Amino acid sequence: MVNKTNDRARLQLGNKLKKAREKAGLTQVEVAAKTDMTDNYYAMIERGEVTTSIEKLQRIADAMGVSNSRITNSK
Repeated sequence: MVNKTNDRARLQLGNKLKKAREKAGLTQVEVAAKTDMTDNYYAMIERGEVTTSIEKLQRIADAMGVSNSRITNSK
């Protein structure tokens, strides 16, 4: 049960990140460069394949010019 919940949460977060990135007019490579991540790692976050830290989420939000709460809000 916990794994399915975690999987769903990662997928939802990834979808929100992708929408916010596209709205900001950025590519995955551009977000990765702005956040000192590899483009592969950032893509894995968007696909919901990995869990990332709050610090990295904040860097991603800053790179996109959105608030952290916008990408982490469950609504």
